[in-house]
Amino acid sequence: MSLVTEESKSKAEVYHGNDICQKKSKELLKEMGLPNGLLPLEDIEECGYVRETGFVWLRQKKKTEHKFEKIQKLVSYAPEVTAYVEPKRIKKLTGVKSKEFLLWMTICEIYVNDPPTGKISFQIPAGLSRSFPVAAFEVEEEEEEVREDGGGQEVKEV
Repeated sequence: MSLVTEESKSKAEVYHGNDICQKKSKELLKEMGLPNGLLPLEDIEECGYVRETGFVWLRQKKKTEHKFEKIQKLVSYAPEVTAYVEPKRIKKLTGVKSKEFLLWMTICEIYVNDPPTGKISFQIPAGLSRSFPVAAFEVEEEEEEVREDGGGQEVKEV
């Protein structure tokens, strides 16, 4: 059963399409002081954000798995990922699991240590948590460069 209701959709900023949803999810992570590579979802169909409550959802076409190479961790993302976001923290997370040894562990909370230590922690429902360097979840963003082409026209380069 989906946690996204028509009521929450009516109060939300909702976007459709992979390109805009990728951009908006990275912007939100950055705005919250979290690494922009935390949610490497593919083929996102819909995303939404209710600013007054912090409720966020991302819907993708199918479940995806991503390996964070810097820490050698495999993470699974369900077709629907939901959470409540606040500065430096993601709470009540659903749809995200990490593989530890032979077991898939549900991740329910993610937070960046405050004061900053360069670490990000992932917590499971049992209350246990594990920390990693924040840098392991950062991805370089392609910066657009705007210049004039000689005829007075602006040209965007990626």
